[in-house]
Amino acid sequence: MDSHTKQKYIEIYKKELLENVLPFWTTHSVDDQYGGFMFCLDRDGTVIDTDKGMWQQGRFTWLLATLYNELESRKEWLDLALHGIRFIDKFGFDDDGRMFFHVTREGLPIRKRRYIFTESFAAIAYAALYKATGEKKYEKKARDLFNLIIRYITTPGLIPPKFTSTRPVKGLAVPMIMIVTAQELRKNLNDTSYTMYIDQYIREIRRDFMKPELKAVLETVGPHGEFLDHFDGRLITPGHAIEAAWFIMNESRYRNTDNHLLETGLTILDWMWKLGWDDEYGGILYFRDAKGFPVQEYWQDMKFWWPHNETIIATLLAHVLTNNQKYEEWHKMIHNWTFTHFPDPAYKEWFGYLHRDGSISVPLKGNLWKGPFHIPRMLFYSWKLLEDNELLL
Repeated sequence: MDSHTKQKYIEIYKKELLENVLPFWTTHSVDDQYGGFMFCLDRDGTVIDTDKGMWQQGRFTWLLATLYNELESRKEWLDLALHGIRFIDKFGFDDDGRMFFHVTREGLPIRKRRYIFTESFAAIAYAALYKATGEKKYEKKARDLFNLIIRYITTPGLIPPKFTSTRPVKGLAVPMIMIVTAQELRKNLNDTSYTMYIDQYIREIRRDFMKPELKAVLETVGPHGEFLDHFDGRLITPGHAIEAAWFIMNESRYRNTDNHLLETGLTILDWMWKLGWDDEYGGILYFRDAKGFPVQEYWQDMKFWWPHNETIIATLLAHVLTNNQKYEEWHKMIHNWTFTHFPDPAYKEWFGYLHRDGSISVPLKGNLWKGPFHIPRMLFYSWKLLEDNELLL
């Protein structure tokens, strides 16, 4: 990538983050009355549902603290991060130490999920706030949550199954999220002991989810990595696997370009780009079938915001690490398609849900799933990656 092109991308990512995306959320989502943030917003920022997703509280708190730590020590960002963590502290936890997924505006519990993703996002939020403030209580909370996650995912029966089934399965999402959670704790707690978990979960992805005979990374496999020739077992989520790919490539970068890790990340990206890129309309398809059969989920050919965000990072990181023109071209393709279709020029921030042809499915900016995480993380990481910023490690 020549210097002119690099500078062009830097300016795009920087401006989009600081002038369009982040101000939308800091203006419209902060709940000064009950604490925390309200993320269910219409196109113009109008609150359309006051319930609060707890993992979104953790995600935004992490983002604000990370920007404070790694970009600029703006008091506004730290104050808002502390505003978020106070709500999490007060209303996020059940009596067993696990977290609620969904609460009312006032913080009353509505729903608790079987999985550990809310805990993982809270753990990285606490870790980032420890780095920002030096307060040991945040370090302890981050470590305790990580240890709780490990206990729950390694102890059969602690988390009840999603549904009664005689076909045990495990999903890609757990090792994927555990890699980046451990990376964040290693960085912000300055503790290299978390590297052992990163190695463990990368091995699991290689061993159980990467299938060379299919040239695919499966979303769901049997308990020992068995291929299940059913709808669920054949399901491929390109965005999920591509997100895992850049976590692994970033680990290679942390280890002075470990070639084995780099090759793993690049292989995943290569396979999933081929499966996920829509040759007819452009963009990344949400689901594919490993054998090319029809997918049962009705949103299988929609274009969601987050797979495009993760693919921008992955293709850019692949190019930076290899200087391979293929990845530069892929980054250009995904960047152009994404920035043509998702950003909202009228009210800022981005639409999240598009039809296959790129037309808008629903104009809202936030709900229990979409909030200030994937988009601003992509903008910040891509900007700093192009500046060769080592702080991201």
